[in-house]
Amino acid sequence: MEQQRATIRLMGTIIDLVVEHDSPDPILAEAARRLKRYEQRFSANDPRSELMQINHLAGTAPLAVHPELFHLIKMGKSHSEAANSQLNIAIGPLVQTWRIGFSDAKVPTDREIQQLLPITDPKKILLSEKNHTVFLQEKGMAIDLGALAKGYIADLLVTYFKEIGVSSALINLGGNVVVLGPAKNHADLYWRIGIQNPLLPRNHYSAVLKIRNQSTVTSGVYERHLEAQGKQYHHILDPKIGYPIETDVVSLTIVSDASITGEIWTSRLFGQSPEAILAALERSEEIDGILITKDGKITYSRGLEGKILLQNTA
Repeated sequence: MEQQRATIRLMGTIIDLVVEHDSPDPILAEAARRLKRYEQRFSANDPRSELMQINHLAGTAPLAVHPELFHLIKMGKSHSEAANSQLNIAIGPLVQTWRIGFSDAKVPTDREIQQLLPITDPKKILLSEKNHTVFLQEKGMAIDLGALAKGYIADLLVTYFKEIGVSSALINLGGNVVVLGPAKNHADLYWRIGIQNPLLPRNHYSAVLKIRNQSTVTSGVYERHLEAQGKQYHHILDPKIGYPIETDVVSLTIVSDASITGEIWTSRLFGQSPEAILAALERSEEIDGILITKDGKITYSRGLEGKILLQNTA
């Protein structure tokens, strides 16, 4: 067995892939081809993507889409409509108005935000299961899958790796990490995943997590910012009011078997109080999590006891 690594710049981030197989090179090449195809399918920033074709037809006509895109939109719509969910895949008009993380970012006027909020209702996304069509009821509507797509894509890659007989792999889509099989360089065969210290520069870790055949997804308010009139604005918007979420939580990491599950729950929970997030983690059988607050305090669910090493003591 040979271990091989590939680094790819796609989806606005740097992607790292590590694969162990008798013939890893063609597998990594195929993974790169698939990643490019997925970007063309799910991107809200490429005007030629399949997702953007739906958005261009908002208020005009439904569009029949690839089953993968339909499935992800259906899943996202369901979780966007759930009670107390901070996830909203119809938030595209607000994201594209703020543009935080891009060179043309700006603070919209309150009037602009109030005008956009009515067209960010996920109930106005109409789906036809029979025809795999998606229709946005009002002009100006736009689906943004940025909160979900990387997790979904990571799971698709894991499925491919399993089918092709990969014995061990790591997929890092920039804050979204999935590991498959054993980590051969550790005696206990668990992978070590660093949890970024949100109060320090990149590659300073608050904790190291031991996982195997699982995913970690981290959302935080420390990566992308806009500074205007002496005030800092982060990129995670509150879909109910159209402004960046106000929260004491600066980083939330979800650990789950499927990466899309982690994406869903980091998005659904981010913006709730630390106590509410921890209570939700303890209630769930499919997710565990780590949250870091503004004062640097680290809290994690009971399911991670024995798997989390604080202050990079791995």
